Amino acid sequence: MKTILVTGGAGYIGAHACKALKQAGYLPVCFDNFSTGWRDAVKFGPLAEGDLLDRARLDQVFAEFCPDAVMHFAALSQVGESMSDPGRYWRENVMGALNLIEATVAAGCRNFVFSSTCATYGETDQTLTEDTPQEPINAYGGSKLAIEGMLRDFSAAHDLNAVIFRYFNVAGADPEAEVGERHDPETHLIPLMLETIAGKRPALTIHGTDYDTLDGTCIRDYVHVMDLIDAHILGLKWLDKGRGGRVFNLGTGTGFSVREVVEASRSVTNKPVPISEGPRRAGDAVRLVSGSARAEQELGWLPRRSTLAEMVSDAWRWHEGDWRG
Repeated sequence: MKTILVTGGAGYIGAHACKALKQAGYLPVCFDNFSTGWRDAVKFGPLAEGDLLDRARLDQVFAEFCPDAVMHFAALSQVGESMSDPGRYWRENVMGALNLIEATVAAGCRNFVFSSTCATYGETDQTLTEDTPQEPINAYGGSKLAIEGMLRDFSAAHDLNAVIFRYFNVAGADPEAEVGERHDPETHLIPLMLETIAGKRPALTIHGTDYDTLDGTCIRDYVHVMDLIDAHILGLKWLDKGRGGRVFNLGTGTGFSVREVVEASRSVTNKPVPISEGPRRAGDAVRLVSGSARAEQELGWLPRRSTLAEMVSDAWRWHEGDWRG
């Protein structure tokens, strides 16, 4: 059984990855400092608690578990916060990743799957491809772009093979409702909306209603978390076959505005969504839609669950169970 070190394995995407890895016959080792992750999400493999800024702890974990590959999700990811406190993002995301990459190479592990973002592309009206110029407009995207550069350099110097996935809005939850999406504080649209529907918030604030779009709200490409994790496991298999490093965008190629997501949630839950309108958030792009032709052609990846109805429905099912305790 191959062992995969999953950084951020107690977080939203990482926990789903750990479950899928276990189901696929891998042993996922969760590495997390629980600054944003949840202890009750660690249920699919062993826990190695630690911080990416602690290089000595990373070396201990590699020595103890001898992972065959690393799947790196751990990162600060709030765009607005990255604009107001960029130093924190450069320190924790970039320095943490450097420690991890150096520990990976030092341990003789050569396969690395990295969770990057379409935020590295910045502001563009085009459907994104892997060759779209990368010009991030916030420190979050900038930090992820810097890590991509580090991986390229380490790949050239140390024969490290890295698959990089760039995606934007991940949504939905495990259809079996074992794990789901929660953050503290919550900043993501669909869980915020579901909390509003459930009466846990007075209203959903739409940040910016004057964008140059059909309904004035910004547009994003939403991918179901289970589709996303399918791609990461395909990325591991790509590396296992010795195919070397590669960059893949992961998206449906279809963008939805904030108001369209709200309407889909009304339809799925059959409940009203109280709305308030607020100003734009610093660092938010107007439109980010990611094509995934390369992932389809080379990995055989297709998003099978990434309809708004299915993403909202799966998320709602998990949230209802979580609130009931």
